Amino acid sequence: MTVKYAAPVPERPRTYESEVDHHTRRDPHRRVSSLSDIILGGQDGLVNVLGVILGVAAATSDTRIVLVAGLAATFAESVSMGAVAYTSTLADADFYESEREREYRHLSHAPHVEREEIYDIYRAKGFEGELLDHIVDTITANPDVWVAVMMAEEHQLRPVNRRTALRSAIIVGLSAVIGSLIPLMPFVFLPVSVGMVVAIAISALVLFLVGAYKARIYVGNPGKSGLEMAIIGTASALVGYLVGLLFRVPVVP
Repeated sequence: MTVKYAAPVPERPRTYESEVDHHTRRDPHRRVSSLSDIILGGQDGLVNVLGVILGVAAATSDTRIVLVAGLAATFAESVSMGAVAYTSTLADADFYESEREREYRHLSHAPHVEREEIYDIYRAKGFEGELLDHIVDTITANPDVWVAVMMAEEHQLRPVNRRTALRSAIIVGLSAVIGSLIPLMPFVFLPVSVGMVVAIAISALVLFLVGAYKARIYVGNPGKSGLEMAIIGTASALVGYLVGLLFRVPVVP
């Protein structure tokens, strides 16, 4: 029995204008944004403060103590997260500059080794023969281009703008404050026992929505990403609740 395959339907030819429209409007590349800083600060603030207030709430039924502990953790967390974001950005910049200077030294003291590395990089990409020689000659003719290629291709590093450190710190710090206040708000209006349940439910919902949104913006399954973030974040915070149960303050009649 002969199996017949249907001939593929030829694609409708695209005009250059339609390709530009698809490239720039319908499916544009996403530039690096502050979303990662927002998620870092917000998620960390929410989970940490939820863990703190669940632990305190499990240990005592005094709403004021829960609120004070939560507020103290909120602002300490925001300052700490902002400082970490600032110093880590500067550390990344220092590391890039250190490796860049090392590459310049290698060009001076081991140019043949560095040139062979350029050959290896572009040979692995499928270039060979005269074309490969031309690429290597072009790159190695300019030390700045040569070093830039080595940093990007060999070390997988990109320049870090030091001026973004303060901006990143502010975004992470403010996001941590906002995230921290989410599990804290139910205790303002509800008794401790009810507030704990509502805080867990609201926090899990927010974590789910953040995870789903992140997957839609970048890549992944929104439902799966949201569920993972909600489960991991809630489970982490419940550790604080367990610690509070261990050191529960007995009720004085």
